[in-house]
Amino acid sequence: MSAVSVPDLRAARRQLLLDSAGIAVSAIGFGFVFGLAARNAGYSPIEASAMSVFAFAGAAQFAAVGYIAQGLPWLPILVLTFFLNARHLLYSASLAPWLRREPFGQRAAMAHVLTDEAFALAATHFHRVGRADVPGYWIGAVVAVFIPWNLATLAGVLLGGAIPDPSRFGLDVVFPAAMAGLAVGLVTGRRELVAAGAGGAIGVVLSFLLGPAVGIVAGGLIGPLAGMAAPEGRRRMAPDSDLTGLPVDLDGAIADAGAGEAAGAGAAVGVAAADDRHPEPDGAGR
Repeated sequence: MSAVSVPDLRAARRQLLLDSAGIAVSAIGFGFVFGLAARNAGYSPIEASAMSVFAFAGAAQFAAVGYIAQGLPWLPILVLTFFLNARHLLYSASLAPWLRREPFGQRAAMAHVLTDEAFALAATHFHRVGRADVPGYWIGAVVAVFIPWNLATLAGVLLGGAIPDPSRFGLDVVFPAAMAGLAVGLVTGRRELVAAGAGGAIGVVLSFLLGPAVGIVAGGLIGPLAGMAAPEGRRRMAPDSDLTGLPVDLDGAIADAGAGEAAGAGAAVGVAAADDRHPEPDGAGR
């Protein structure tokens, strides 16, 4: 595909801004809920905002903030967040051929703000204009997601302090609900379903027997093996399946990574469910 002319590029960027508007609204809602969850876990506005700025990991932040507050060791938290974000390896590999001529520092900054939504917007935009468009990438990543997410996080953690009893409004279940929603969204076929179920079951059982740290790691590692052993069956259409002409077969790559992510989310749900039924150990909170 040949590159578009300058007027067409401007039109494509305007369309990108319009496409970003709806995603920004979603980022505001999700970021606000994260801010509430962080406040409920005992995080200060500075701590919660710093996590959103420097980690910027969406659902993985929900997992991390909950388990750090419970005093879990870093290793199981890192394992869980790795599984939850494994698809970003595929996203970055798909965008790399478009951006290989950009300076290393700029590519590193782009990697930091890469999200599901930023990838979908940028990849579609690059394909539409026939070449890499760095300003377009920043529109999709920063304007649509990074800025709304961080502003909403700050608002959530500040306003959360005005709520005297979060459990009255159901805010004490924000973390397990977010993990459950993520697990459901990752199920696009039988393998992901089996992986999420196995990860959740292992997370529950081993959390009761050996503690949540073991439950997270074991569920995240064994769940994908159960998923890969299951017959694939029919798949629900992947969200980025209309991105034809990209440098890699994204649908196939995401399908291969789905079992690991689903198992990680399932393990998080299982451990959260088990934790709700356990009395909190002394010193577990912040």
